[in-house]
Amino acid sequence: MSCSDDQATPNDALDALDDAAAAAAFRRLVRLLQHRSDAANIDLMGLAGFCRNCLGDWIAEAGGMDKETGRTIVHGMPTADWKALHHTAATPEQLARMEASMAKNPHH
Repeated sequence: MSCSDDQATPNDALDALDDAAAAAAFRRLVRLLQHRSDAANIDLMGLAGFCRNCLGDWIAEAGGMDKETGRTIVHGMPTADWKALHHTAATPEQLARMEASMAKNPHH
């Protein structure tokens, strides 16, 4: 799965959002994704074009760390442990939905 490196339009309301508020909202999102292990990454990719791994990769990029460290932050545990507990093989339908969803993401 490949994650989009979507960038916001400069000077929009999101850029004007206080960093503390943005961080609090992001932490709430990550905690919800940690709690909702029933929401599979392949389904998140198919619906929204991003998943837990994408968020971890974005953290890694923004924080100057390796991808595994970023993904561990998002999963709340090492990626291998999360996969062992929650990962199921994707169906052809899920893969097709993910590809169609990813095609809608902006690429920079």
